[in-house]
Amino acid sequence: MLAIARQTAIREKLREFKSVRIADLAQQLQVTRETIRRDLREMERRGELIRTHGGAYTLDGVQNDLDVVTRKVLKIPEKERIAQKCCAIIQPGDYVFLDGSTTCWSVAKAIAHRKLTVLTTSLEIAKILSASESIKLHVIGGEFSSKYMDFIGEGAIKTLERYYVDKAIISCRSVDLKYGITDTSDGRARLHQTALEHAHQKYLVVDHSKLDNVSFAYIAPLTAIDGIIMDQDFSREWVDFLNAHQIRIY
Repeated sequence: MLAIARQTAIREKLREFKSVRIADLAQQLQVTRETIRRDLREMERRGELIRTHGGAYTLDGVQNDLDVVTRKVLKIPEKERIAQKCCAIIQPGDYVFLDGSTTCWSVAKAIAHRKLTVLTTSLEIAKILSASESIKLHVIGGEFSSKYMDFIGEGAIKTLERYYVDKAIISCRSVDLKYGITDTSDGRARLHQTALEHAHQKYLVVDHSKLDNVSFAYIAPLTAIDGIIMDQDFSREWVDFLNAHQIRIY
């Protein structure tokens, strides 16, 4: 199979699934893994995808969802920097909501030794914090999503509505100055809306790749949050907007 045909096939897989794995592509296209790696390097050079360990993904389109297997290995140092910034915000005794994002997985690891009450929809965060002797843990149940390893749906929303927290820490798929905070599904967006509505202080945690993009489901305008926590410095345009709307930058 010629390179142009292989790359067309890879492009079609990315359009459908948003992420691909080298091992799967090599088997499906009946070529070596090194051949697929060369194709992915060439396609990344042209800006068609972003390579990861063992595969690649794309953020194109408003439906740019990625499964948890892909997300948990992406931008680990960036997530750890965000988690350390969150540690400076969270105070002993706080009641904190953490969503099911892999960024919040890192936050959970960073705060596991603190004396806190944590509400979460995430099975993975529940596992991380279950061994902590200082964390009082509340797990919000509902319909289980194996793609995200968390609980979603009307049951989760109704349960979350019963509680109020000092701080809600949520992530999202995309965030844009004009279109605000967006995610890949309406159900997940509504869960985030509920968390924000039931928090005294509201924080958005995102790595820089999520800026200036828009996903399918609207969560809230940027003005709905008190602070935004990112792994690196914001551009001047973002700093000016956030300062003008009194949104704290971390």
